[in-house]
Amino acid sequence: MFEGRLRLFLIWLCAVLVMAPATIALAQEKDGVGDLKLPGISSYATPKGDTSLAIGGGGAITLSAQLTDKGTDITRGLVWRVFKPEAVNGKLPMVASAHGGTAVFQLEPGSYLVHASYGRAGATKRITVGKDAKRESVVLDAGGLKLDAVLSGGVRIPPKKLRFSIYDGHAEPNGDRALIIPDVEPNSVVRLNAGIYHVVSTYGAVNAVIRSDIRVEAGKLTEATVEHHAAEITMKLVRETGGEAIADTSWSLLNESGDPIKETVGAFASMVLAEGDYTIIAKNRDRIYQKDFTVVAGQNQEIEVLATEAAAMDPEEGAD
Repeated sequence: MFEGRLRLFLIWLCAVLVMAPATIALAQEKDGVGDLKLPGISSYATPKGDTSLAIGGGGAITLSAQLTDKGTDITRGLVWRVFKPEAVNGKLPMVASAHGGTAVFQLEPGSYLVHASYGRAGATKRITVGKDAKRESVVLDAGGLKLDAVLSGGVRIPPKKLRFSIYDGHAEPNGDRALIIPDVEPNSVVRLNAGIYHVVSTYGAVNAVIRSDIRVEAGKLTEATVEHHAAEITMKLVRETGGEAIADTSWSLLNESGDPIKETVGAFASMVLAEGDYTIIAKNRDRIYQKDFTVVAGQNQEIEVLATEAAAMDPEEGAD
């Protein structure tokens, strides 16, 4: 009686696991899995425990991963997912998962796809499980990327005002690139598959942007620092030189071509701008004032716009 109930329970458990939705990504063309179309791994949550969801009744399979083919085993930070190779409703059923370093699964004999992810790096390998214990290794061909930025002369940029976005190194015919990781903090290490990546560094939130292509090498930490040609500018509307800023002022910033690039409201207008020539327009109590100024890289400055009759523009003229 007990053996019959146990058999029914195992059959039910297998059915539940096979129907579980799963996807994998960043697949490398190894062992014949390159032809599979695998969606993004970002839809997965990291497993909460070290216990795998492996099905019993077969041979033990030990899985290890290395950054390079001659590298040592990765001991932590890995996420393992084991899939049936036949799709169900367009998705590969996941039958086991674990995280940490080297993992041991007890799987039923058969063919499986194993995906190992390490940060944003990953690789997929097809394995065959028999009745005897065996060991398989997955080479990630991955490295690390550490990004930072400075101003002209090596001046440090406040980390809170600096962010990076990492894109695929290959652009589509229309010029678009696939976004891999947004909002990367400076000096944080990002794990990526080896290759060339397009990195966008943003200082502030207006137009101080630097783009560069960076190569990540397998088994190495690549450190890259870009240089921003920009400065922090604070603008205020005053009745006299050195006077107090006038509240409730609307600000519009134009670039050298006359295109608006930033609007804000308040006594002060503070922002980071790329070096170049600009025009600032201040509106207060139906009066419009403007001033031309130049941003010099690395030279923070305060711009005063005088609220005098001589400086004022006619609202209709300003609208033109």
